[in-house]
Amino acid sequence: MNTHNLVIYELDELYKIFEEIKKDINFNFEKINKQELLNLKSNSNCLILTKKEIPDLNNQIIFDKFPISIFKILEKINIEFIKKNFQKQSEILIGNYIFNINSREMSSNTNKIKLTEKEINSIIYLLKANKPVKIRELQSNVWGYQSQLETHTVETHIYRLRKKISKVFKDENFILSKDDGYEINKKE
Repeated sequence: MNTHNLVIYELDELYKIFEEIKKDINFNFEKINKQELLNLKSNSNCLILTKKEIPDLNNQIIFDKFPISIFKILEKINIEFIKKNFQKQSEILIGNYIFNINSREMSSNTNKIKLTEKEINSIIYLLKANKPVKIRELQSNVWGYQSQLETHTVETHIYRLRKKISKVFKDENFILSKDDGYEINKKE
């Protein structure tokens, strides 16, 4: 199923070219007028192709220097779709928090903290488990340690992560410590 949507604004000739080659391109496209553009401003599910920058509008691709090869235009559009997908796939919402996997940041409203790779991997593992996870399981699957090593390292890392979250977000209950292991509190 095709989910790439391109909106063309004030580029009528380009729209006509896309109409001619639509069977050979891998995205949906439509031409809009000024009124439709105003209604579109809140829609982040598309890229907007324009001649000039439009204030307060995200996801714009500006083509203001012509002539330009259709292949260069298609290349730029495809790159922007790839970037958009990469960014969308890198964010995870857990409760009131947004986790950016690429930048390894946890944020909520105006607060933000940097996480280490092990911290983000631990949170993702706990999230996907949907049940309390024993220390030995975290040790094996996140840290890659063998079972004969001490579990103290994992416990220390989780303790420090919980303190880091508590200090910035005032949330003592994001990672819960249960009798049968650790789990993420997904409630808001």
